[in-house]
Amino acid sequence: MNILFIMYDQLRHDYLSCAGHPHLKTPNFDLVAAMGVRFTNAYVQSPICGASRMSFYTGRYTSSHGAQWNGFPLRVGELTLGDHLRKIGMDCWLLGKTHMKADAEGMARLGLSPDSVIGARQSECGFDAWVRDDGLWAEGPDGFYDEKRSPYNEYLKSQGYPGDNPWADFANAGIEDGQIASGWILKNAAKPANIREEDSETPWLTSQTLDFMEQARTPWCAHVSYIKPHWPYIVPAPYHDMFGPNHVPAARRAEVEREDAHPVLSAYMETRVAEAFQQDAVRQKVIPAYMALIKQCDDQLGRILDHLERTGALSDTMIVLTSDHGDYLGDHWMGEKDMFHEQAVKIPLIVYDPRDAADATRGTTCDALVEAIDLTATFIEAAGGEVPDHIVEGRSLLPWLHGEVPEDWRQVAISEYDYSGTGQAVKLGLSPRDARLFMVFDGRFKLIHAEGGFRPMLFDLETDPEEFHDLAKDDNHQAEIDRLYDHLARWGRRMSQRVTKSDAEIIAGRGKSLRRGILTFLADGTEVPPEWMEKYVGPAKADYTGD
Repeated sequence: MNILFIMYDQLRHDYLSCAGHPHLKTPNFDLVAAMGVRFTNAYVQSPICGASRMSFYTGRYTSSHGAQWNGFPLRVGELTLGDHLRKIGMDCWLLGKTHMKADAEGMARLGLSPDSVIGARQSECGFDAWVRDDGLWAEGPDGFYDEKRSPYNEYLKSQGYPGDNPWADFANAGIEDGQIASGWILKNAAKPANIREEDSETPWLTSQTLDFMEQARTPWCAHVSYIKPHWPYIVPAPYHDMFGPNHVPAARRAEVEREDAHPVLSAYMETRVAEAFQQDAVRQKVIPAYMALIKQCDDQLGRILDHLERTGALSDTMIVLTSDHGDYLGDHWMGEKDMFHEQAVKIPLIVYDPRDAADATRGTTCDALVEAIDLTATFIEAAGGEVPDHIVEGRSLLPWLHGEVPEDWRQVAISEYDYSGTGQAVKLGLSPRDARLFMVFDGRFKLIHAEGGFRPMLFDLETDPEEFHDLAKDDNHQAEIDRLYDHLARWGRRMSQRVTKSDAEIIAGRGKSLRRGILTFLADGTEVPPEWMEKYVGPAKADYTGD
C-alpha cells in the first residue's frame, strides 16, 4: 500500500463543506471523507508552521524535538517519518513545503555533506525531495526571505513570465492601471492574480505530484504539501470572484474578550495582523479570496483522485488530508494563528484506508481526541511496521479506522507555543525561556498555561463553544484548573528523550551482565546458579601470594 499524505497550509478545520461550511463547496474533500473517516477533534502540537510540521514529521511533541518555532533547526539525528518508513521498505518523498531548517552546525560537526544522500535527507527533514518549494519567495532590502532556489520560480520563467522573482510579480500579485498590485496588501485580495490559472502554485504542485506517481515503482509515502490557502491571499481567475462579501460570516468575537484580557492574549490582539483583521473592510476582501484558494485546492485534489482512479491505484493508496494549523480570519480580534482557540489549533483530518478492514467506518466521523503526531505512528503501522513508542509519542489511528476502540486512549490533547522570537515576547518583557505557552484540552475544558508568572486561561467549550469567556479571570473554577494542571504535570514527566533504547530492549537486557560474569555483592557465591560461577572457581593457575 502507498500513502498519499497531503497537507494544506493554514486550512481551517471548518472551511470544508463536509465540516458544515454554509457556502464553500468542496466535493473532493467530501468524497475522501465519504470513503474514509473524518476526525472532528484533531489538534496540532503547535499553532505555528515550522514547529507544527516538525511534530507531524517526527511524531514527537515540540519540546521533545526542539524545533519550536519557524527557523529553529531540527537537530541532526532526530528520527523522522522517512527514517522509520525506509527501515521497513517504504520510500518517503517530499513534494512542496516543509518549513524545515537544517541543523547546519550539527551536520558540519559530524562531517555530513549536504550533497550526500544522508546529508540531503538531514537537510530535508528525512524526506527524499522530489521537489521542495516552501512558497514564500519574498524579497526586501536585505535580500530574499528564503535564500534557497525556487523550483516554482524556475517553472514560471520557463513559461515565459519575466523577471527574477515571478512568484512575487505574477503568482502573488494582481494588476491595477498597469502597476503591480501586490498580494501583500490586503486590499488587493479581491483582484485576480496576474497569472494563468494553470501556472499558479496549486496546479503546479499537483502536476508535480502526478508526474511523481506516474514514475513510481516501489512502495511510497508521498508528502504533498501545498502552500495554499496560506497568505498572500490572492487567487487567479476564475476563482477570484467566486465568492463575495455576502459569503463572509460575522466575526466570532466579543467585547468581553478584551476586558481584563490575559496579557499574552492582549499582546496578540494588538499585533498588526490582528488590527488589520479587526477591520470589516479587510475581512470582506480576504475571506472570499481564502475561500477561493480552498476551492482551487479542492479542484486540484480532484485531479489527483481522478488519476488514482484511472490508474487503479485508488484501491491501494491510503489518503490523508490535513493542515498544519488554522487561521483566525478576524475571530477573537485576531488574524493568522499563534494562539489556542479552535480556529488556530484545531485542524481538518480526513483519512481513507483502502483496505477491507476499514469498510465498517467509511463515511463516518470520529470525535476522539487526536493529535498531529498520531500520523507518524499511523503510517508506520499501515506500512507493516511496529511503532517504536520510545521514540514516536503519537499513537496509531488504525484502530479507529478499523472500527475498534483503543485501550487507554488519551484523555487530553497537548499543544505548545514558543513565542520567544516574537515582538510579543519583547512587549511583555519576557526572557526567551519564559515566552512559552501550553494548552491542555480534555474535549470540554481548555487550559492555557503561560510561563513567566502569568495566570492561566480557562475555557469551557460545552457552555461557551465560541471561547469568549475566560473562566480563569475569577476563582470559581479552581478545581478544573487544578485537574488540568495535573494532566499537564503528568505529561511533563513523560519519558521523551530515551530514544536509543526501547522498553523491549531494556527488559530483554535485564540480568545479562550476571551471565557475563558481573557478580557483585555475593556473600558466599551460593546466591547464584553454579554455572554463573564456573569461571571463578577451581584450582588456582598459579600462586603469587607468597612473593
